Amino acid sequence: MNEIYTQVITVFMGFFAIMNPIANTAAFAGLVGDKSQVEKRKVATRALTITFIVVFLFALLGKVIFHLFGITLPALRIAGGILVFLIGYHMLNGTGSHLHSAESSDESDIAVTPLAVPLLAGPGTIATAMNYSATGGITGMVITISVFAVMCLITYFSFVFSAKILSLISKDNLTIVTRLMGLILAVIGIQMMLTGVSQAFSIPIIG
Repeated sequence: MNEIYTQVITVFMGFFAIMNPIANTAAFAGLVGDKSQVEKRKVATRALTITFIVVFLFALLGKVIFHLFGITLPALRIAGGILVFLIGYHMLNGTGSHLHSAESSDESDIAVTPLAVPLLAGPGTIATAMNYSATGGITGMVITISVFAVMCLITYFSFVFSAKILSLISKDNLTIVTRLMGLILAVIGIQMMLTGVSQAFSIPIIG
């Protein structure tokens, strides 16, 4: 039971760091600042629904994708670790990653892009979900999907009440949180890469 609790906390912290609901709330507010509260709810609902569906499919069909494209779990961990590390590195240095940014798009529906993809369901989030769901069998998959659903709910309420939340957080505090999340992501990325390399070359990890 303790192992399950540990896994739940680990998965939650991983998703929390890479989705960074506090920083993304600022991005959401900037994108929908001129809309009514009803419109903000609609955008948030659609964005988080699409985000959950995308990550759910990758978490559920991860092994099928592996088999279809001849991908191994160590390869995913190494590639995913690099993506997660790069996102964390840019956040740690106070800049946004091109893989995880809310830059303007030609699409009119901001709920789809850039909110759902790539801001929330970006490469790093997908790789993290596939990594967690593929490591613990059915239990790991259920935990990953369930925790991500909770993360989506937290992000949804953060978006809906973005004006109130941001009024309580100064720009300096937002920068500190973003850099802290970046550090956590960088460490998670390194750990994913170390695990992938150790499995690929059968090297035991010390510690």
